[in-house]
Amino acid sequence: MPHVVIDHSPDAASPLGLQALCAALFHALAAHPAIPRPEALKLRTLQSGVHLLGTDGQSYVYATLMLLPGRDADTKSDLAQTILRVMAEALPQVHSLSVDVADLDNAYAKRVLPDEA
Repeated sequence: MPHVVIDHSPDAASPLGLQALCAALFHALAAHPAIPRPEALKLRTLQSGVHLLGTDGQSYVYATLMLLPGRDADTKSDLAQTILRVMAEALPQVHSLSVDVADLDNAYAKRVLPDEA
C-alpha cells in the first residue's frame, strides 16, 4: 500500500515508456512526505480494450492512487498533482491525462512474503 493503477489507451506509450513512467512515479512518490514507507508502493498499468473519448485526440492515461484513510484533502491534492506532473513529463504526446485519489476501505487486507536474505 499505496497502490497506483494506471489505466491507459493502447497508443499512450510503449511498454518501455510505461515502465519508465512507473519508475518515475515510484521515485516521485517515494520522495513525498505523505508516503512514509516507499517499499510499500505498488504500481501497475492496465491497457484498455475499447475506449472512446469525447475529443478528437483519443490517447489517454488515467491514474488512480489508492491510500489507506487518514490523509487530508491538501495532501491528496498534492499527491495527485505530483502524479500528474510526472505523467505530463513522461508522456507529453498523450492527449488526456488525469488522476484520482481514493481511500481504501478499512477492511483492506494484504499478505506479503518477506524478502529473501
